[in-house]
Amino acid sequence: MSEIDNLAQATMKVIQDRRSIRDYTAEPISDQDLLQILEAGRQAPSGENAQPWRFIVVKDAETRTRLGALAGGGSGRRFTAEYVTKRMQERFATLQDEAKKRAAFEKLTSGQVSAFLADAPVSIVVCGKKDVWDMPFDTSAAIENMLLMVTSLGLGACWVIAPCIDIRDEERIKALLGIPEGFKAVSILSVGHPARSHRPRPRLPLQSLVFAEKWGEPYIKEQP
Repeated sequence: MSEIDNLAQATMKVIQDRRSIRDYTAEPISDQDLLQILEAGRQAPSGENAQPWRFIVVKDAETRTRLGALAGGGSGRRFTAEYVTKRMQERFATLQDEAKKRAAFEKLTSGQVSAFLADAPVSIVVCGKKDVWDMPFDTSAAIENMLLMVTSLGLGACWVIAPCIDIRDEERIKALLGIPEGFKAVSILSVGHPARSHRPRPRLPLQSLVFAEKWGEPYIKEQP
């Protein structure tokens, strides 16, 4: 097997191993690991090489607690609205276990699904320059780069958007972290050592996702 083949396999393994990790140990993250994660973000592509991202590394426990509260509140409002409008019930219609369904509803509507942000030893707040046209896409590329580097280092992370959706929460984060005008908090990455192993999430097969020349014409005829 060639060096290129080995590199391709290693890259695919990192992509496949990446998980959204929400449970962490108390073990701190080394500065060396953090710098590698941040460098991965810095190397992301951006339209016209605008590089609109800025990163705030948050380790202070009190600040992380406040970020966790904002994340929990943001998720709680979002999913409560989804529950009231019956969209949540539709999403979980195929889940037959009523106890698991109630637990899922409680976790989502209470905001617990995002409040874990307070428990991660490090938060990386990803900010974007507002006047850059491609800023949402550019910052997403930087975030994915960082998530993959986190995985390659044997660490865990989760991409949290809950505290950055509502303009009121966005203003609170700006005040908390001193984010200047012209920039906004786009997302927050929780980073830490995973407290437990996680099973792979199912993915749709390629043949149901990829079309040849036009929509509906299968590119892959049979399961590879």
